[in-house]
Amino acid sequence: MKLDNPYAHIGALSHSAQVRQFSQPQLLLWNSALAKTLGLSEDDTTKAQLASGQSYPDANALAYAGHQFGNYVPLLGDGRAHLLGAVTDPQGLSWDVQLKGSGATQFSRGGDGLCGIGPAVREFIMSEALAALKVPTTRCLSVALSGETVMRQQPSAGAIVTRVASSHIRVGSFQFLAAQQDEQGLAQLVELTIKRHYPELAALNGDERLLALFSAVMDKQIELIVHWLRIGFIHGVMNTDNTLVSGETIDYGPCAMLNGFDFGRVFSSIDRTGRYAFGNQPQIASWNLARFAETLIDLFSVERDQAVAELTQVLNTFGDKFNAALKAMWLQKLGLLAEDNEAEALVDELLGLMQQQQLDYTNTFAALTAYCHQGTEVPEPLASSLGDWLARWQARIAGHKEQSAALMSAANPQVIPRNHRVEEVIADFERQGHSDKLAPLLAAIRNPYCLDPEHVYLQQPPEQGEDDSYQTFCGT
Repeated sequence: MKLDNPYAHIGALSHSAQVRQFSQPQLLLWNSALAKTLGLSEDDTTKAQLASGQSYPDANALAYAGHQFGNYVPLLGDGRAHLLGAVTDPQGLSWDVQLKGSGATQFSRGGDGLCGIGPAVREFIMSEALAALKVPTTRCLSVALSGETVMRQQPSAGAIVTRVASSHIRVGSFQFLAAQQDEQGLAQLVELTIKRHYPELAALNGDERLLALFSAVMDKQIELIVHWLRIGFIHGVMNTDNTLVSGETIDYGPCAMLNGFDFGRVFSSIDRTGRYAFGNQPQIASWNLARFAETLIDLFSVERDQAVAELTQVLNTFGDKFNAALKAMWLQKLGLLAEDNEAEALVDELLGLMQQQQLDYTNTFAALTAYCHQGTEVPEPLASSLGDWLARWQARIAGHKEQSAALMSAANPQVIPRNHRVEEVIADFERQGHSDKLAPLLAAIRNPYCLDPEHVYLQQPPEQGEDDSYQTFCGT
């Protein structure tokens, strides 16, 4: 299979890198649905080639910079990832195919470039979950065992992830070229971004084209973060190098799902200040967009001060746009058809009750959806926790329950990849190389808006106190 490198001639973004040759790679997980979408053959040869990269030794590693927890690092790059190239699906869309855990590159900074089985299984589960939850995301085509042992906190079986993305163009990619003062490379990256993600902008020219691109990327980031808040997803490491201009979720290392509702919730072991807490994700998205804007300034034909002013004017619309999208999301989750003072008060009061009482985020909205859709009474102790709010909300939707039910059913998942359930599967794989718990978990999260009776147990949050001690870790 021929795979082209779309970044080959864009400045110094792409660097030749050899995929590590593993002695006995073995396919562990394969995503047949994704393979079908991409138009890939599922014969054993194709699976083996794409899952381990052993037939693509001459791959590439991509350079990028980034702000990590607010601190700028001028050179990061793919330290344990190899871009095999881009494949075109039956609809004519291009998709990057990248290996992770496939060996060291020139950007490894002393690391071994490998990946343990735990982070690989996590990425497979979580990316499948977000895709089914209708959240823009990179996808995991496969996980393979490398046949080697990886040393992290403890020895672990080595694994290789095959990741598929509509592109790997990061805000950090632009930052790298800007730091190199490579205006030609930046201009080429702008053109590739428009070609891959925003073809509707192709007819625009000059400064208008740049402003439109910045605005379009901002809109995609707003859409993404609102989705994260809708389902209770905490990314955990929203650095600029983990911000794709396509608006897709990437990097599933320290991510987690919200259980008890709390805007300040943090699970990542490396986020000691709460910079990337659940409720801080909108502000961080805006901050990351400001860093993106800085990379575009020198491409403008007008004076620098004017370019800054024009980009700032667009960025200043973030707040209003985000708040409008956020309000629309909360209204949908509650099946409220019209925005008015009463509707806003219902949203605000519910969120306050949930925050105060640490009510389970997913199950609270699932119970309200069941009431609206099926007439199922809201169970105790949730009904008592909601108090007279519940009666006021029920009265508000009484005249249009069918419409409300349709809105709520599309917005509120019945089941999510609960952190403790994901950890159970990971622990099995780390201990014995497989898990009987994976198949039912995947079946449930691939159809998250309907709950099969046999998967009801997957709705349950962790035991009291267990969530407080839960931490996630970067896969490196």
